[in-house]
Amino acid sequence: MAETLLSVGIDIGTSTTQLILSELSMENMASVFTIPRVTITDKKVIFKSEIIFTPILQNNLIDSDAIKTFVEQQYKRAGITKSDIQTGAVIITGETVRKENAQTVAKALSGFAGDFVVATAGPDLESIIAGKGAGTYSYSESQHLVAANLDIGGGTTNLVVFNDGDIEDTACFDIGGRLIKVDTNEIIRYISPKVKEIIKREALDIHLNEKINLKELDKLLDIFIQVLENSIGLGKESPYFDLLITNKPLNTKLKIKCISFSGGVADGITKENLQNSFVYGDIGLLLGKKISSSLLMKAFKVIPTVETIRATVVGAGSHTTDISGSTITYKEDILPIKNIPILQLSKDDESANNYEDLGDIIQEKVKWFMVDGEVQIIGLGVEGVHSPSFQFIQGLAKEIIKGLDMLIRDKLPLVIIVKEDMAKALGNSLYAHLPKDYPFVCIDSIHVQNGDYIDIGKPIASGSVLPVVVKTLVFS
Repeated sequence: MAETLLSVGIDIGTSTTQLILSELSMENMASVFTIPRVTITDKKVIFKSEIIFTPILQNNLIDSDAIKTFVEQQYKRAGITKSDIQTGAVIITGETVRKENAQTVAKALSGFAGDFVVATAGPDLESIIAGKGAGTYSYSESQHLVAANLDIGGGTTNLVVFNDGDIEDTACFDIGGRLIKVDTNEIIRYISPKVKEIIKREALDIHLNEKINLKELDKLLDIFIQVLENSIGLGKESPYFDLLITNKPLNTKLKIKCISFSGGVADGITKENLQNSFVYGDIGLLLGKKISSSLLMKAFKVIPTVETIRATVVGAGSHTTDISGSTITYKEDILPIKNIPILQLSKDDESANNYEDLGDIIQEKVKWFMVDGEVQIIGLGVEGVHSPSFQFIQGLAKEIIKGLDMLIRDKLPLVIIVKEDMAKALGNSLYAHLPKDYPFVCIDSIHVQNGDYIDIGKPIASGSVLPVVVKTLVFS
């Protein structure tokens, strides 16, 4: 039987903050003989907030009191109270990603939803979230092709490549609409450090506290466009390509068939006859206009985007409650754990050809979840195989340990979620190869995907089962 719940999603980015209220219809799709599997059957956005500039204190921390006031005001505008909300999610992205920010926001918003997911997303995870929000992930999955999304915001452009619904690769570049800010008189009030470097090397007539020179700005925008084209394999490489890389470029040999755009700058791609190019106090609209006549639009099929500036907003954090089977292995002292992001390996990752490289693949993908240069706890989702051999289990355990080496070095608990019924055997093998008494949990028969978050409670029924909650990020 279907049930509905009201959920809130809040996106706190470098430039803007926004809130969305959604009504979700959920239904248990499993038979009476199997573990419950709750699926979202319908979602309806019932309220979209105004988009405000992210309130930042002088020490570059989020003003959590201002965020709390904003949420209170939006609830009032929507005609709801805190008690109406059953679940929710806050995603902190861009330059606001700091551990202290996640903690202060979580504390400020406690009580605003039944159970918030508060997640900090570094550039890789932000790319994935934006690509899902833009609809590129769904398009890639339904059309069985390779598609890329460019999420162009205030400070960065986040890229993600999806291959038939699997995440292939991510990248990030320091290209965005607010790298130069102007006041109402078009006087330049801010230039980002990397843009200052380009201006100096190109001897461009662009200076702080002077009126912006459109002709010179056009030359700078041409450089941005060339690097964006380079970012997905087009054109002659710009001398500024390496300078503008935030963390890493794309590293995929797959041929991209389609692209999409999200983020605030994406609005400028489609807007015609701009009356005031600097209405937002930055160069975002002009960058968008430049993109509209670039190679990017001609070399690929451009997918209509579901959302542009709201693409990184989490429509909702839904809950699917499962109880794991009796074939589980765990060290009880690490439980309960909450809001652990999922890294689900793709079909290709676990294929026979890649098996020996699995540790290296996991190591690279763990970096998606790094925040402020630090690794965080993740839940590693593995498909596994039906009736695995002893040798397979041993090999898989060794590759998982190799792949999660960064977490082990930081003494972070390991969380392994296997779809097939093999967690007891795999857990025993992990236990044998990990340092003595290392904290870990290995559970099976749970369905997870990238973008999910998981809670695992304290054991019940004399320790034979673990209560598990899987939270799915839902996009408007």
